[in-house]
Amino acid sequence: MARTLEELVDQVERPEPLSVDEMVQAAPHPVARPPHIRVPTRHNPRLASVIERVNQDQELWTLWRCANVNAVERLRISDHGWVHVQIVANVALKMLRCLRDAGVQPSVVEQHGLAYEDAEVVVVLGALLHDVGICVHRTDHERFSVALAWPKLRELLEGLYELEPRTIVASETLHAIVAHRWDLRCLSLEAGVVKVGDALDMARGRTRIPFEAGKLDIHSVSAMAIEEVSVQRGERKPIRVDVRLTDAAGIFQLDELLKRKLLHSSIADQVEVIAHLETPAERRIFEYYRI
Repeated sequence: MARTLEELVDQVERPEPLSVDEMVQAAPHPVARPPHIRVPTRHNPRLASVIERVNQDQELWTLWRCANVNAVERLRISDHGWVHVQIVANVALKMLRCLRDAGVQPSVVEQHGLAYEDAEVVVVLGALLHDVGICVHRTDHERFSVALAWPKLRELLEGLYELEPRTIVASETLHAIVAHRWDLRCLSLEAGVVKVGDALDMARGRTRIPFEAGKLDIHSVSAMAIEEVSVQRGERKPIRVDVRLTDAAGIFQLDELLKRKLLHSSIADQVEVIAHLETPAERRIFEYYRI
């Protein structure tokens, strides 16, 4: 039986694998505004307050819609609006909690003396704001996102933090936003989590690699070959990503998107990625790479 988006988001709090593909199928049209953005706050009152403010922010919702007009209607690429950022926020939060459970300290804790809960605020806000700059243009959108995010962060964090920690949280969020570009080095754990979370929104055609709609080439074929992406606690490493393929062409997505973003992140040594290929003609499971 199909599950609602809310039920699937709740699953992030549990140790079972999170199916990104299921979240996509449960979500309404990417341009439309849903009832609210939802992430599991798990006893994090500041994060709960931030999400409440996000859901009341008409300007932010309009920015997401404008970004999607450029992405979907004008450039004919996958959505970069509220559906995408909600998926990234939930997956990134799942990975951060896997790292926390393995004893890995977030950068804001280790280098700024803030609490773990503040790292969750950085990751979620970084995920929610990383693509707003597409409302200006997709080219160089990471920098446009930073410019738009700075005043928005000050609004969303006002009253939740004193000046110094508020400035640190905003600064770290801006770094996570700009560093989601594939070739830009992540200098914090939180930025690496957002970067990899962005790449993992690629199940069943939701590729971050642009391709011309309706054109039959390696981009379009590989984009449809990713059947499911799931994130769970790993045994060898804190995070395990399982990718189920319906065709070997999906390896192109892993090489051109996930692998290169992972290698430029700050969490490459904390993640293992395993690709499974299952076809009617031959049923086999192979290990593509472990990082």
